[in-house]
Amino acid sequence: MNRVVVTGIGAVTPLGPSFAETWTGVRAGRSGIVPITSFDVSDIPWKVAGVVKNFLASDYLDHKEIVRLDPFVHYAVAAASMALADAGLTGDRILKSSGVVIGSSRGGIGTIEAALRRGFAPAVHRRRPRMSAYVMPATTISMAASAVAQKFGIAGYCLGISNACASGMAALGEAFRAIKFGYRYPILCGGTEAPLCRTCLEGYGAAGALSRRNDSTASRPFDRTRDGFVLSEGACVLVLEPYESALARGAAIYGELIGYGNTTDAYHQTVPSAEGEARAILAALAEAGLSRRDIHLISAHGTSTPLGDRTETEAIKRAFGDGAYSIAVTAVKSATGHMLAASGSLEAAVTLMSLREGVAPPTLHLRERDPACDLDYVIGERRGNWEHALAQSFGFGGVNAVVVFRRFAA
Repeated sequence: MNRVVVTGIGAVTPLGPSFAETWTGVRAGRSGIVPITSFDVSDIPWKVAGVVKNFLASDYLDHKEIVRLDPFVHYAVAAASMALADAGLTGDRILKSSGVVIGSSRGGIGTIEAALRRGFAPAVHRRRPRMSAYVMPATTISMAASAVAQKFGIAGYCLGISNACASGMAALGEAFRAIKFGYRYPILCGGTEAPLCRTCLEGYGAAGALSRRNDSTASRPFDRTRDGFVLSEGACVLVLEPYESALARGAAIYGELIGYGNTTDAYHQTVPSAEGEARAILAALAEAGLSRRDIHLISAHGTSTPLGDRTETEAIKRAFGDGAYSIAVTAVKSATGHMLAASGSLEAAVTLMSLREGVAPPTLHLRERDPACDLDYVIGERRGNWEHALAQSFGFGGVNAVVVFRRFAA
C-alpha cells in the first residue's frame, strides 16, 4: 500500500482568492462574512454571506468557458490551477495520467435559478426566451471535475461527488483510498460551491438552518447565542500523490493523509446523530492505526447551528471519552461561513498548515459558551507541537466524512 502525501493546495474563499491569503486571514481571526450585494435581499431575513472577493475568472478561463460554465466550476478550475502550480505539476508528463475527484453539494444552482427565471418570465416577444443549450452541462455536479480534467489535459481517474456538506472531505477520502490501494499518479481533489442565490438562501432559511444575525459575527460555532450557519461560496483543491512519486520529483510535502472514515447515520433527513459521527471518527482512527490518545487537535465541522454543534460535541466525547477534554478544537467556519462542499477541503488544508506550522487558528465570536458545548475550543491563536490531527465534515442525510493527517516526516 502507498503512503499518501499532500503536495499542493489552491483555494478561492471569502478570505481571499488564494490559499496563502486565506490561511493568513484564518490565522489573524478575520471574518469573510459581508452584506450580500449581488442580488436583492431586501425582502428576506438573510442578508449576509461569505462572499468571494477580488476574484477574476478570466485569470483562469477564456470568455467562452466563463459564459458556458457556472461559477462553481470557475472556482474549481482556479483552485485546481493554483494547486497544480503549488505542487510543481504544470507542463509535466505525469499530469496526463493524473486524476480528479471534486465534490459539490449544489452544483450550478445559481445558473439553474437564472435560467428558470428567464424561462418562466412573461415573453416580451411572441416567442418565449429559449433555454440555453449550456444550462444542463454547465450545472451538473460532475462538471467541476470534468472541466478541471479538460482544462489541464488530465486523462486518468475522474469522479464527481455529491454527499451534501461532506462532499469535499469525501473527495479527499476517495482520492486517498485510490492512491493508497494502487493508483500511481497524483489526484486533484476537494470541493467547490457557488450557492449564493435566492433559491439557496430561502431554501436553507425555510429549513431553519441559517443565521438571522446580519453582521460579520453571524457565524459563531459553539456559542450560546448561535442561531444558524452563514451561507458561503468558494473552492479548495489539494494535490494528493504517492509518497514515492513526490519523493522522486523532489516535491515539497505539506503532510501525510493516513486515515479516512465515511459513515451514514441511517437516522434522519436533517437531524444529525452523535453515534453516527462518532463511528466515522473511530473508523478514520482505525485506518490510521492510531489510538484515541494520539489526537490532540480537531478541525470541527462547527457550522454554528444549535443542534449541529451540540451533536458534534457529543460525538467527539463519545469517540474520545474523557480524553476529549484534552483535545484542542477549532472551527474555521467562524471565519468563512459555510462553503458547503468546499468547507471540508479547506478545513483539511488548514489542518495541514496547523500541523506544519504548529499553529491552530482561533474559533471566532465564541463569547458565551453553550453549557452543552464544553470542550477545549481554541479562542485565540494557539501554538502546539501536534503530530496528528483530525478534520471532520457532516451533512444532511446523515453523511459523515473524517480524515486524519500526520505531520510529515520522511
